Amino acid sequence: MEQIRRTKITDLLKTTETGQIVNVKGWVRTKRGNKQVNFVALNDGTCIHNLQIVVDVPNFDESQLKRITTGAAVSINGEVCASTGSGQAVEVLAKEIEVMGDCDVDKYPLQPKKHSLEFLREIAHLRFRTNTFGAIARVRHAMIFAVHQFFTQKGFLNIHTPIITASDAEGAGEMFKVTTLDLDNLPRTEEGDINFKEDFFGKATNLTVSGQLEGELAALAMGEIYTFGPTFRAENSNTSRHLAEFWMIEPEMAFYDLNDNMDLAEEFLKFLIKYALDNCLDDLKFLSNRLQEEEKGKKAEDKTMELIEKLEFVLSNDFIRLPYTEAIDILKNSKPNKKGKFKYPIDGFGSDLQSEHERYLVEKHFKKPVILTDYPKDIKAFYMKQNEDGKTVRAMDVLFPQIGEIIGGSQREENYDKLYNRMTEMEIPAEEMWWYLDTRRFGSVVHSGFGLGFERLMLFVTGMGNIRDVIPFPRTPKTAEF
Repeated sequence: MEQIRRTKITDLLKTTETGQIVNVKGWVRTKRGNKQVNFVALNDGTCIHNLQIVVDVPNFDESQLKRITTGAAVSINGEVCASTGSGQAVEVLAKEIEVMGDCDVDKYPLQPKKHSLEFLREIAHLRFRTNTFGAIARVRHAMIFAVHQFFTQKGFLNIHTPIITASDAEGAGEMFKVTTLDLDNLPRTEEGDINFKEDFFGKATNLTVSGQLEGELAALAMGEIYTFGPTFRAENSNTSRHLAEFWMIEPEMAFYDLNDNMDLAEEFLKFLIKYALDNCLDDLKFLSNRLQEEEKGKKAEDKTMELIEKLEFVLSNDFIRLPYTEAIDILKNSKPNKKGKFKYPIDGFGSDLQSEHERYLVEKHFKKPVILTDYPKDIKAFYMKQNEDGKTVRAMDVLFPQIGEIIGGSQREENYDKLYNRMTEMEIPAEEMWWYLDTRRFGSVVHSGFGLGFERLMLFVTGMGNIRDVIPFPRTPKTAEF
């Protein structure tokens, strides 16, 4: 077969020039035809669209054509021709065909038919080859790039924070332990406890739940930084919104108060969504059509907002900002609460808002994205700036339609005594966090930050309903395949 430099399908489909000889490589999605002509739909992962290959059957060996099955990898030299079918401007008339990788079609699980998302999770090693997961992978890459572009343009530094840590940033305790100790023969202290002094690090360590605390250390020297890395939570929740391994984006900024923090969060989210619309429109249109097909037969009130419309909804609205106490009043007096429609009734100050409450504020009451501020300190983390009322902290949560909270953040407590006392109240050992407290002793300043769960962003941007479908290889309770 003549050596010709490969052309990617995404580039070929943009051309209007016909007559040139090209090489394309990819995986066969479908093959149809008769004894005279075959039509092969070829995809190489570079875009949602397939390239149609036209094969004049008499010109090729029958045994070779039989090997061109769904799932097979092929290399084709051919002439670019104007397409006679609808949907694409060009197709390729095959001149030479090489089957690079045969596919055992009888055992290949991805047949040309609709497969459930649950089934595809069981074959996550192959689901990239479907239109849905190809689209998600391309959107995910675009969002990763956009995150780094946004912060780089604003002069932030990307800091790599530890994956293995001895601290629990959230104080929740649901962490994966990291050890080299022999689990069948654990060393013990005289009191009978595990002797972690004999472990690799000489102390108990875990996989991190957040890069925030270390990020603060960098921000209090470099000014504006962000982390973007894997985080882990050993929460035994088998829901559509929980993963044991996920990615977090966490900016930390010196000299930012809560208002600066909210401004940055709104600007950041709008930048990401605009980038998706500008650069992933074909994939988003496919995902939108998929979602609408899935919702056929549902009542109008049960249907979700069309995907492109939902993304543009965020771009076209200024985010409403209001204190938690005002939100509680709105929710307490709302029809769903009074009629017992909320699964979790709102009693008053101190109620921890659930997704149903957050969505009511965004979708029903304000009809705009919402940023709630100044939450009760008892339902928030130890590091948040305490308000003068003694009851609330300078927290902020950004709420989006269909998903509820998408960003959580706060102004951080810069006062040493207040931070130390709060840690004592919450039984967080100050002697293990001496390095964090030190930053409040040596040139402390007003500073703020927030966290955006990357997979939660992906749920919103793609319209997918289960977080296991927006990360390539989901880690959940009892599941660590692939």
